[in-house]
Amino acid sequence: MDKALTHADWSLIQCFLAVAETGSLSAAARHLNRSQPTLGRQVQNLEDELGVSLFDRHARGLKLSEAGSQLLPMAQQMHSAMTAFSLAAAGQSQQLEGSVRITASVFASHHLLPPILASIRKQEPTIQLELVATDTTENLLYREADIAVRMYRPAQVDLISRYLGDVPLCFCAAKSYLDRKGRPKTPEELFTHDLVGFDANQEIIKAMREKGWPASRDSFATRCDLQSAYWELIRAGCGIGFSQVQVAQADPDVEILPLDVDIPILPVWLAAPQAMRQTPRIRRVWDLLAEGLKAAL
Repeated sequence: MDKALTHADWSLIQCFLAVAETGSLSAAARHLNRSQPTLGRQVQNLEDELGVSLFDRHARGLKLSEAGSQLLPMAQQMHSAMTAFSLAAAGQSQQLEGSVRITASVFASHHLLPPILASIRKQEPTIQLELVATDTTENLLYREADIAVRMYRPAQVDLISRYLGDVPLCFCAAKSYLDRKGRPKTPEELFTHDLVGFDANQEIIKAMREKGWPASRDSFATRCDLQSAYWELIRAGCGIGFSQVQVAQADPDVEILPLDVDIPILPVWLAAPQAMRQTPRIRRVWDLLAEGLKAAL
């Protein structure tokens, strides 16, 4: 087995690691952007090469075998080393051209970033921009993105981060809804209205309870966790909800409610791997992103 491990193809070990960490061939295939049959063959090839079974197969999927569990920490160490190697090599590029991959929430990608990215493209036409719009946290140290726009302070080690400012939030609703149901004058009157809230996410309920309001999941007539869809529900007239002030102000069909309530703000941060921050194209996009975001806040 030692000889087999010496010659094992890193790409095969990467497949083993993806299946072990995601729990299924289908999830690992999506993560690696490969087909499920191909990934299954690659895992089988690694098992043949090592002479051990890495997974126990059963009706509900794959489970790490005893041998697989023993080898997993070493595969994870190899992945960390390969990632560090890739970051260090990529950081040596001195070209002000190529691709820069940016990740941000779906809502920020829709409402905040497009004009900023358009401005960057005008100023730096040789730099290609890739926008990863997702509400899951992309791992910058695994090169899933080069720069992240976060609405919280990044805590990962080996990242450089920069605070840019705050996004104020507000209560708002479609004018069509308010014309039909009336405009609340006090926070207490909110509970006589249809409210738009989150579904599984407990953040709104938690914030309202901290203010002493008797909020529960049933307090919200319409619920959705996807921020962009949540905003469209407000615009369509489902009820009163929360939004970023500048987004609500820019929509002629939406009205901000001037209620005397201290609503939490969203801090805006940029983050990038320390090893990549000095790459000229990434440094340039970082600076232009920071400039554009600060102007938009």
